Amino acid sequence: MILVTAATGQLGRLALVALAEKVGANNVIAAVRNPEKAQDLAQQGFEVRHADYEKPASLQAALKGVEKVLLISSSEIGQRAPQHQAVIDAAREQGVSLLAYTSILNATSSPLALAQEHAATEHALAASGVPFVLLRNGWYLENHLAGARQAVDMGAVFGAAEDGKFSSATRADFAQAAAEILTRPNQAGKVYELAGSEGFTLTEYAAALSDISGKTVNYTSFDESQYRVALIDAGLPEGFAAILADSDAQAAKGALFSTSQDLETLLSRKTTSMREALEKTLKR
Repeated sequence: MILVTAATGQLGRLALVALAEKVGANNVIAAVRNPEKAQDLAQQGFEVRHADYEKPASLQAALKGVEKVLLISSSEIGQRAPQHQAVIDAAREQGVSLLAYTSILNATSSPLALAQEHAATEHALAASGVPFVLLRNGWYLENHLAGARQAVDMGAVFGAAEDGKFSSATRADFAQAAAEILTRPNQAGKVYELAGSEGFTLTEYAAALSDISGKTVNYTSFDESQYRVALIDAGLPEGFAAILADSDAQAAKGALFSTSQDLETLLSRKTTSMREALEKTLKR
């Protein structure tokens, strides 16, 4: 049995589907904090188990009889390390044979503030004795796509990445890669740097928006502090705005770019391109 944490999340749901295509839904467990929100998953044939990071006993019960775990990183920035540790502890106690963790590109050397909790989790895994494999995911294309329509309406893309490139891929691409890894033998100890096939700058992203929409969209790059303030003014919480501004500023220095072909190799194809994803988004 393969268990997926955060199974009602955007990546989690895609991972369930990708795994079901390989091993059948009856061999995949959806671990969720609130089972009531996962009734549709149960209807699709997945076993739903309660798993709360703050309740170790629930994790022990959820992982009982599980062979492999896909630990999708928590969305609670600042709480990730202890939450992940709780899953790792349960995996060790239950004798899980492989734990796959969704980390971030070059986690242990990345300058991103976001990378700190990922690196801490990787260190915890190394010290745990649990066999593990690292899925170091790049930036999600959806992070860019979320503001695509608004950017077209405003005629502007804002950021702090200067001419730094993003090696982004869709969540669906990352989910398919996770399913490949979890259904292949001899994965313990491996580290995958999962980057999109096509790197692009935000200037190129704005140009693609212009071309697809027929409206002029320009990119303006602020410094980190200006961008953080702009995000706060737009309604984002201060902490989240700071994380996004830091990520953009570090992208300017190459922190979210990689030439690794690990993702492409796992998929046996090119990853979904920025333009293809934009076209689908803007035509909905």
